[in-house]
Amino acid sequence: MILLRSRKKLISRNSEPLSTDRAYQYALRLLTGRDYSVARVRQKLAAREVAEQDVETVIIRLQHEGWLDDRRYAERFAESALSSGRYYGARLRLEMRRKGFSPDIIAETVAALLAEGDEISEARSTAERRYPGFSYAAASDRDKRRVISFLLRRGYGFSAIMSALRNEE
Repeated sequence: MILLRSRKKLISRNSEPLSTDRAYQYALRLLTGRDYSVARVRQKLAAREVAEQDVETVIIRLQHEGWLDDRRYAERFAESALSSGRYYGARLRLEMRRKGFSPDIIAETVAALLAEGDEISEARSTAERRYPGFSYAAASDRDKRRVISFLLRRGYGFSAIMSALRNEE
């Protein structure tokens, strides 16, 4: 019998807590679908009422076998976010924190990736992808605010945005 306790959490009253082996199998099923951070796997296992010592055992086993690696996942996530123009700078750090990465991993990953790119050219290419044919000089104030707000929400700095938009090629 499954009861709806809230919109986000289903609680099953007829099931017992998962054993270590069943928790490991459940975690493997999760990781075959997509990557998760250690913190997120820990949350998922805790939601299944797995004992804390069993959670740690499962996580250590998954890390030892190479299924669970925060650094690898952080690099993939950051590269994907930067290449697609979804997040940059402060917004990228925020989203990585939400995914449960440690501050050390966030700092190392973001610093390495941002050192490779130029914020101004990244902001320009993101704006061109989202607003093709946009010209800052010919745009109305409303359109300028809309484009600047879009880029700010993505995590670009204001000075980089203004340089990118004013120095159109």
